[in-house]
Amino acid sequence: MDWREKAEILDADGIRRALVRIAHEILERGRRGEALALVGIRTRGVPLARRLAGYIEAIEGAPCPVGELDITLYRDDLSRIGPAPVVHQSQVPFPVGEKRVVLVDDVLYTGRTARAAMDAVMDLGRPARIQLAVLVDRGHRELPIRADFVGKNVPTSQQEIISVRLQETDGEERVVILERAGGKG
Repeated sequence: MDWREKAEILDADGIRRALVRIAHEILERGRRGEALALVGIRTRGVPLARRLAGYIEAIEGAPCPVGELDITLYRDDLSRIGPAPVVHQSQVPFPVGEKRVVLVDDVLYTGRTARAAMDAVMDLGRPARIQLAVLVDRGHRELPIRADFVGKNVPTSQQEIISVRLQETDGEERVVILERAGGKG
């Protein structure tokens, strides 16, 4: 299926501003003495989590641990992905028990990825609480899940795609809405 760019919703500076604001919100909504850790959901949630950790360290003067989570085996649509899905190893180099874990992803859509990520984190231990930070919330939830921290809310149609492009993964820095070529969305 061919897709064409409909609109750019965030440029590089917009992404940076959204992440700085999210970093401040994460710190403001913390509890006194609560241990914080960020866990990025592969693929684009990982560089976003690393950036947030950098902003949090710049604000607080102390490092924030970052982990990487692969949720492939936790997906409820695994049979639709293909006969041999590529599974990467999760790398969470700290105990999650009794920590405030903030899951980080690029786009919140149906809520299924966030649900799978929560299951994966719970298999690692029992955090004090789990929160969700996303760069873009596009709506259309299928599960009762909402993000605690959102960079930008973007109402979309089911025929549109939000494409987050990050320097670390795509060689460019922007968020765009794509629509089917020849369609009106």
